[in-house]
Amino acid sequence: MAQFMDVHHGMKGITAEGLMEAHRADLAVEGEEGVHFERAWADPESGTVYCLSSAPSAAAVQRVHDKAGHRADEVHPVPVSV
Repeated sequence: MAQFMDVHHGMKGITAEGLMEAHRADLAVEGEEGVHFERAWADPESGTVYCLSSAPSAAAVQRVHDKAGHRADEVHPVPVSV
C-alpha cells in the first residue's frame, strides 16, 4: 500500500489533546476506506498539522478526513522514504 502525507492549515493553537482527538476521529472511520493513519504532527504556532498514512489512494485519505470532519488542504504521495 502507498504512503501519503497530508497537510491541514488553519489549526492555530492546536494542543496535543486536540491533535489526539482529531487523530482518533480518523482512526474511527479509516477502515471504511482501507486507510491506516500512522502518525500525526502539529505546529500550534503556524496552525499546520501533518498526517502520515498508508492508503490505496489520496482520494481515500481525503474521504476519511471528510468523514472525520477535518478535510485536508493537501494530500501528497510519499514514494520514497528511509
